[in-house]
Amino acid sequence: MGGNNQSQPTLAFAPVFLVVIPKESAVALAVHTHTTPTTPFTLTNDMTTQPNPAGHFLRMTNVNVALGDRVVLHDINLTIQAGEHLTILGPNGCGKSTLIRTMNCEVYPAIPPSGHPRPEVNIFGRPRWDLTQLRQHFGVVSDNLPGLQSLANRTPDSAGSTTGRTTGTDAVLAGFFSASTLWPNLVVTADMRLRAAEALDRIGASHLAHQPIGEMSAGEKRRILIARALVHRPRQLLLDEPSNALDLAAQRSLRETMRTLIHQGTGLILVTHHLSDIPPEMERVILMQNGRITHDGPRQTLLTEPVLSNLFSTEVKIGHHKNWLHTW
Repeated sequence: MGGNNQSQPTLAFAPVFLVVIPKESAVALAVHTHTTPTTPFTLTNDMTTQPNPAGHFLRMTNVNVALGDRVVLHDINLTIQAGEHLTILGPNGCGKSTLIRTMNCEVYPAIPPSGHPRPEVNIFGRPRWDLTQLRQHFGVVSDNLPGLQSLANRTPDSAGSTTGRTTGTDAVLAGFFSASTLWPNLVVTADMRLRAAEALDRIGASHLAHQPIGEMSAGEKRRILIARALVHRPRQLLLDEPSNALDLAAQRSLRETMRTLIHQGTGLILVTHHLSDIPPEMERVILMQNGRITHDGPRQTLLTEPVLSNLFSTEVKIGHHKNWLHTW
């Protein structure tokens, strides 16, 4: 399990282009690193401290991603400023999840044929990252993160399971080690405990500190996942479909949490297909359909009935309440 190793860090290279070649081409699998010599990557002090303090959080150009023989992201060109708040909206199957995995260095762009522009992915101004260091600057809250399915599970944990016995504080502390629980070999410092308490307090979840995960509701577990991501004090936070499986009270609490984080200065990227999840402070909207970014612009222009009806291929009606939007 991810929790009981503190050995060598996992290295992520961006852009390191994974070629997934269709069978009929009879070409072997290959990788290519753009503008970087093909020498082994060794972590140095300057590579593991702070990213470029100004400018972009993310820059993708000419990015296509294939899973197996199928291209699922097409010609992605996307720039997100550090600290920017935006939402990525689209129907199921539009490519949102693969875009998240590309941002998260889980998958990489494919090498294009000779003569075509090479893809490029830069995160905080750097083309490659040690994933354990990236987590200090870019937090991801998703039910689909490797190793966290048990923590994000929407059904109650068994009272005797390891995750079920883990308290809220320990689950947040385990985020320092990318673990689902605190294993005996993990060394927790006093500073880590202070930062875990700070993260829980930031989202109003201090009351969950001593509560076992197995006794938490889906909404409470979601708040623990957010606190885990915040424990590193990241500059940018991505929330992937955060309101899924939450009741009305938990959805309202989640939206208040998102607004709090925005006001505290954390850059927030929301990936959703629910209009009602989008905080009024998110002025930029990216729409995706069939693996492509079809629109990128201000919410006043894109969050309209004609545009969304076309995006979701069904009639969409929009209501307004105190700058929040809802659909039916």
